Amino acid sequence: MTTLIDTLTSYGLMSWFMLAVLLLVLDFIIPGVHFLWFGLAAAVTGAIVWLLNASGMTFGWPLQVLLYGMLSVVTLFLVKGLGLTAQGNASDPYINVRGAEFIGRSVVVEEAIFKGRGRVIAGDGVWPAQGEDAPKGASVTVTGVNGSALVTENINDD
Repeated sequence: MTTLIDTLTSYGLMSWFMLAVLLLVLDFIIPGVHFLWFGLAAAVTGAIVWLLNASGMTFGWPLQVLLYGMLSVVTLFLVKGLGLTAQGNASDPYINVRGAEFIGRSVVVEEAIFKGRGRVIAGDGVWPAQGEDAPKGASVTVTGVNGSALVTENINDD
């Protein structure tokens, strides 16, 4: 009965590339970017071992596994540092808030804001609005978002 190390040794250098392909296929099957970086580390490990073998140097399995571990950690921290994870850019608090791109902009009242409710033209659409009363055609500033409604404030309090 052969052990795992014997099996991997029998495949030699190709075991790193087979591991890389396996991890990359898993990354396509399982949602999220979890196995890509480890697959890339396996491919780089295989390439380094191939280059060292081609130059006449021997590189034993314990050193190869150590190299793979170090490359896995490096790729993982590099990805975290560059912000390339599936979570996106968490520094933007309004990333999933519809209408947040209008905060701070002046918009025109389409339907008079009366008793705190009305409609404004923002971008290429008409949005529900909440805020101080304002007549149709007045300019108001968007100060926030409440659900799907833009929270507005009158520009001139004359």
